[in-house]
Amino acid sequence: MSVPDDYLSDVARRFRDLKTLADRAIAQAPDAGLFTAIDDASNSIAVLMQHLAGNMRSRWHHFLTSDGEKPDRNRDGEFEAPANQTREAMLADWESGWTELFTELERVRPEDLARTVTVRHEPLTVVSAINRQLSHAAMHVGQIVMLARHASPGTWKSLSIPRGQSAAFNRKMAEQFKK
Repeated sequence: MSVPDDYLSDVARRFRDLKTLADRAIAQAPDAGLFTAIDDASNSIAVLMQHLAGNMRSRWHHFLTSDGEKPDRNRDGEFEAPANQTREAMLADWESGWTELFTELERVRPEDLARTVTVRHEPLTVVSAINRQLSHAAMHVGQIVMLARHASPGTWKSLSIPRGQSAAFNRKMAEQFKK
C-alpha cells in the first residue's frame, strides 16, 4: 500500500474511531445531560454536537471544489441552544455531519492529497485541511466525553482501558501481536 493510500485509510479510521467514542459517550449521558452546560461560559453536549455537525457539513460539502466555509453556515448559531431539544433531533443532526464527512472523504483520491483547497479563503493542502478537521473533531469529542461522564455520575462505563487494568491490557495486546 502506498503512503497516500495508507494515509487516506488511516485518517478515515481515525475519524470513525472518534465518532464511535463520541457515540458511546453520548449514549451514556441522560437526556437532560445532553442539554445542560456545566456553567454559563461552557457548551453543552448538544451544542458541541450541533457545532461539529455544522462544521463538518460546511467543511466537507464539495470538499475539493468549494471553500470550506459555506455562505449559508451560521457558525455563531451553532453555539446557541438547539431549537429542538430532543435526543432524536440532536442525533439526526449529528449523523448528517458525519455522513457528509465520510461521503466526501471516500471521494478523495491519493492524487488529490497535494491539491489546494480553501477554508475561509485560506489555501491549504488537502492533507492539511483533513488534519485540521481531524484535530478539531478530536478536541470537541474529548469535550463531549468529559461532559457525558460528568452527566453520568455513578453509572459511567469506561470508554477505554479502565483504571488499574493497563498491565492486563498490555499483556493481552502483546499476546495478540506476538510474532
